[in-house]
Amino acid sequence: MKRLLLQIVTLFVLPFVISLPVSATENNTRKRVQGLLEDFQQTYGFPGATVAFSQADGHIETLAIGLSDVEAGVPMTTESRMLAASIGKTIWGALALSLESEGALSRADLVSDHLGHLPWFDRLPNADTMTVGQLLTHSAGLPDHVHMEDVAASLIALGLRTPFEPDEIIAFILDEPPLFEAGSAWAYTDTGYLLLGLVIEAATGEDVFDLARKRFLIPLDLTGTNPSSAPRIEGLAVGYTEESNPFGLAPRTMDESGSLVWNPAIEWTGGGFASTSADLAKWGHALFYGAAMESEYLDRLLDGVPVHPDAPGIIYGSGVAIYQDTPHGPVFGHGGWIPGYVSSVRHYADHDLTIAFQINSDVGVLDDATDLVSALEVALAEALIASTTQ
Repeated sequence: MKRLLLQIVTLFVLPFVISLPVSATENNTRKRVQGLLEDFQQTYGFPGATVAFSQADGHIETLAIGLSDVEAGVPMTTESRMLAASIGKTIWGALALSLESEGALSRADLVSDHLGHLPWFDRLPNADTMTVGQLLTHSAGLPDHVHMEDVAASLIALGLRTPFEPDEIIAFILDEPPLFEAGSAWAYTDTGYLLLGLVIEAATGEDVFDLARKRFLIPLDLTGTNPSSAPRIEGLAVGYTEESNPFGLAPRTMDESGSLVWNPAIEWTGGGFASTSADLAKWGHALFYGAAMESEYLDRLLDGVPVHPDAPGIIYGSGVAIYQDTPHGPVFGHGGWIPGYVSSVRHYADHDLTIAFQINSDVGVLDDATDLVSALEVALAEALIASTTQ
């Protein structure tokens, strides 16, 4: 359960620098957050991290700590990019709602209405019954190819053979039994979001990443965010993973030339972006304030399904995890994990607060050996909410 919800979570310190005048309260807030990061780095031993946060006015403040490249001693900066992984689902969910507003597709559509012509489609679990809305909310009953036995190493090998198509990854679940009847339960599945990407392209005749750029990245000035569609990504911090990781990767996931030793393009619309914490906070602020598109969409975005009987206060909407009853009120957001990186974006609705962070290590995350992500989410929220009430 913890891993599923994560998909939904003293070296060198670089202080935040801003050209605008700042109040003593703002300075104290940054010092508090920086001190918190230093404590977390000392406790958990991660190489580096960035944090960004915004309040009602949308002004973004950003901090960085540690190293983006341990071996070369390169400091992490506020402009350092990392793979945002499943946080990309918030973009794809919003894109689907944008297209629904225009009548290009509907959450009520059968997936077969858009993809039924493909030769392999009938071999999908629940092929005849799953809807677009169920892909968005992970309630279509599909397995998750990423965590299927013996698939991890095959994914890496597939990514190193280019070009490849998304349906080559979807093929991992063909002829598998459904996890449950479509719409009757919840199970996180990157595979379902690959199908969603194909649905969007079929409905529009356009490339999904081109649509994301035109509708969100450019209008919202998310200049630090780009598709993670190749091993070399400008400004990417080095990611560090477990030596015994299931993908067979070296602990340092980038070579000396600055290219990843695997191809993140295999994630496609399961995530699909490299970003900065500043951009993630800016995106979260726009998305959860209802400002990401002209049409009204918040009610549809937050129209979710329960994720598990043992977690009655958590539902999943259109690419968004919704925590209905926390000590700080309702919280909306998503986590991201991918080899070498973890990320989080959360919006605290009752406090007009959006917080994002990225860490260039996933050590202990996949096997739940660390509570780093959830603990940092809680600590940042408590520190920043406290600063607004003083």
